[in-house]
Amino acid sequence: MISEDFSDIEPYDDSQFQQRMAELVKEPGFEHAVRFVMPDVDYPAFVSGLTSISSQDAFQHEIMAPFLELLANKTTAGISVSGLENYNPAQACTFITNHRDIVLDASFLNLCFLRNNMPTSEVAIGNNLLIYPWIDTLVRLNKSFIVKRDLKITRALEAARQLSTYIHYAIGTKKQSVWIAQREGRAKDSNDRTQESLIKMLGLSGNGSFMENIDAVRLTPVSISYEYDPNDYLKAREFLLKRNNPDFKKSQRDDLFSMETGLLQFKGRIHFAIQPCINSDLAKEAPDIDRHEALHHICTLIDSAIHSGYKIYPINYIAYDELHGTQEFMSHYTTDEAAEFNSYIDRQLEKVDLDGLTNEDRTYMRNMMLTMYSNPLRNKLHR
Repeated sequence: MISEDFSDIEPYDDSQFQQRMAELVKEPGFEHAVRFVMPDVDYPAFVSGLTSISSQDAFQHEIMAPFLELLANKTTAGISVSGLENYNPAQACTFITNHRDIVLDASFLNLCFLRNNMPTSEVAIGNNLLIYPWIDTLVRLNKSFIVKRDLKITRALEAARQLSTYIHYAIGTKKQSVWIAQREGRAKDSNDRTQESLIKMLGLSGNGSFMENIDAVRLTPVSISYEYDPNDYLKAREFLLKRNNPDFKKSQRDDLFSMETGLLQFKGRIHFAIQPCINSDLAKEAPDIDRHEALHHICTLIDSAIHSGYKIYPINYIAYDELHGTQEFMSHYTTDEAAEFNSYIDRQLEKVDLDGLTNEDRTYMRNMMLTMYSNPLRNKLHR
């Protein structure tokens, strides 16, 4: 039986919901954010609706689902999902995905579940994104749990054990599926690889061996494919700044702007491919497998599943051909599509707000953007 205190990281339960919501709607920062995202909102009426809600489930169905549908209609060309047959709500699991958008990866996956009358997952979110206290309140009202980052070594291990124990508790006791990205932070070049440290964390808690503990969380890979990444030019800018100064680190303002850009700008088509749980593949391994070998094998299984599930769009083929100077995939796109993609890249790069950019800098950033858009195809070809 779990006796650990999760009060500093777990979502707010229904007994706390109305009190925490009442606190949230009084925050000026929350009101500003709502009015920014929904300029035509009748805020007093919106607040009245929020404070009348008494549960997470009602909040997600009555508030979050309509909001996400509105966002999808305004900023995407459609959201699709495949592999729903691989999600059995009676068996809670850990959805482990590649990571493209700070906010929307898990949100839009949960929207797919809401559309299909399936239970949503709890969502892991790093405390580095909880820039204001009201954001912490909002995400925990919306079924998110907190991942503590940037801690000293001893505290980091304690936090990892607490997080692992909570995930096992959510799945085993609450029967609640969870979502977590396959790595800390986004793969800015879209070369998606699972971090072994994440798998180590998941194996810290449980009642058995490392492999038994991993088996208990039922790792279920999900591939996320965005046609366009609104943050592509910001990622290219960051690559350039890090090339010029390896110690460069983004500010909180940078994170906020990335979140805003990802939320509100156009993303094209989005597809989620839910793959089977990897437990049947893990069962084929020898019970005494070396832990290091097991970690490598688990990461390989997840990566292979994610790479195989990518939806490849014409721009991915165009980027690959342009980056490698080939015409290998010309049959997958038209000359008009190639011209439009190149115009898009030019328009995005014009947004980079750095002084003294050279032609070499612009070429570097352009190649990094081509790399971002070609890597899903490259990984799918070589899985």
